[in-house]
Amino acid sequence: MKKKALLVSRLALTLGLWLLVAVAQANQVDNVRLWAAPDHARLVFDLSSPAQANVFGLENPRRLVIDLADTRLNTDVSELDLSGSAIGQLRTGVRDGNGLRVVLELERDVEPRHFTLQPNDQYGHRLVVDLEYPGESAVEDPIDPIEAMIREQEIIANRGRIEADGNVAPAPQPSATLQQARPHPRRDIIIAIDAGHGGEDPGAIGPSGTREKDVVIDIARRLQTLVNEAEGFRAVMIRDGDYYIGLRQRTRIAREQKADFFVSIHADAFTSPRPNGSSVYALSQRGATSETAQWLAASENRADLIGGVDGSLSLKDKDEVLRGVLLDLTMTATLNDSLSIGGQVLDQLGQVNRLHRSRVEQAGFMVLKSPDIPSLLIETGFVSNPDEERRLRDPSHQQGLARAMFAGVRDHFQRNPPPASLLAWQRDRNRNTGGNEYRIQPGDTLSEIAVRHGVPVAQIKQANELNGDVIRVGQVLRIPSS
Repeated sequence: MKKKALLVSRLALTLGLWLLVAVAQANQVDNVRLWAAPDHARLVFDLSSPAQANVFGLENPRRLVIDLADTRLNTDVSELDLSGSAIGQLRTGVRDGNGLRVVLELERDVEPRHFTLQPNDQYGHRLVVDLEYPGESAVEDPIDPIEAMIREQEIIANRGRIEADGNVAPAPQPSATLQQARPHPRRDIIIAIDAGHGGEDPGAIGPSGTREKDVVIDIARRLQTLVNEAEGFRAVMIRDGDYYIGLRQRTRIAREQKADFFVSIHADAFTSPRPNGSSVYALSQRGATSETAQWLAASENRADLIGGVDGSLSLKDKDEVLRGVLLDLTMTATLNDSLSIGGQVLDQLGQVNRLHRSRVEQAGFMVLKSPDIPSLLIETGFVSNPDEERRLRDPSHQQGLARAMFAGVRDHFQRNPPPASLLAWQRDRNRNTGGNEYRIQPGDTLSEIAVRHGVPVAQIKQANELNGDVIRVGQVLRIPSS
């Protein structure tokens, strides 16, 4: 009888120890974080080990359920700030004895998606649940500039084939009266300001714990104020809060807002604390112009992996025409404008901070791959350098950096204003070439305009200070008297 009791006691002890080990080994949710953006919300669960989730929706009332098997809650979610998100209330409970159920009571329709992330320098295992808001994506059906360019190339090619066949359309005859230009739009020049990283992606972290995402949003907001205070300019913020936006989405937002220029603001980092100074980058289709630029481009582009998508842009699956068009776009007008603005911004930055490189570097940053918008990525300084980390937190230094950026951008656009902008109107108003005005319409060519108005092409070029035959829709030409 004593032996039987001893055996039962040992079994109970063994079972108890096994249960303790099982509990100790069960997955734990150590923290829950929420990032609220205008078009989505992101809920992040910090886990002690990898876990797969079952996520599904329920109606009447509208809810989203997140089930994690063999998982315990090891944090207080009652303090989680739900403001600005679609989540009205978050409830948790035990499911099937050892599982965790999280219920989100929703105040609007959402399209959920979820994925897991591996540990990195800042966080361990994570489960990410994105709540995307239907109809409020920053970009619903973005116009593909590559497709538009291909169509334009086809029109030009067709015109060339017609001329080769001898079926040339009759030349336009001079008009009896000149077509007057419509009222000038006098629109603002739109500057898209992109504060790098955000939300789950803190960017680089300095020796004292300064997060890149916090520094660059401060500088971006200062730049926004300067742009909006300047006559003829308007700022568009790519992100205006602490949330993550995919790299391709950033350029799509800029295009949707019809931006004339895109600037992405970052704070550099390196494995050594010694490097310091500001840098300016433009796109390079042929790769980076230095090993540092190549390493930096790879690290910045990897940020999209935090968003759960592959941030690479490969042209291997594109046809030859598409590759050629993209290459032409990035290596002609847009890239030239980027390099021109970059040089002026670099000169201005050199007056407020040491320059890490004395020229505009070129690398394959994802956010610079907009074929129709001049774009720059500015590394304001090295957050990995203790002295620059301190300066990057200083409001007066942040203001100086913002002033330098805008000074370079403003100088470029004052010399080269977009045709329909207020700055272009102010410039043209001060010209006195005699004659009349004509606003360029889609399909116009310089030779056709000259024939239509009975004026030699050379005179139109001279009157408008044109160095070539390139004209833009919306541009106002002075037509000298014949």
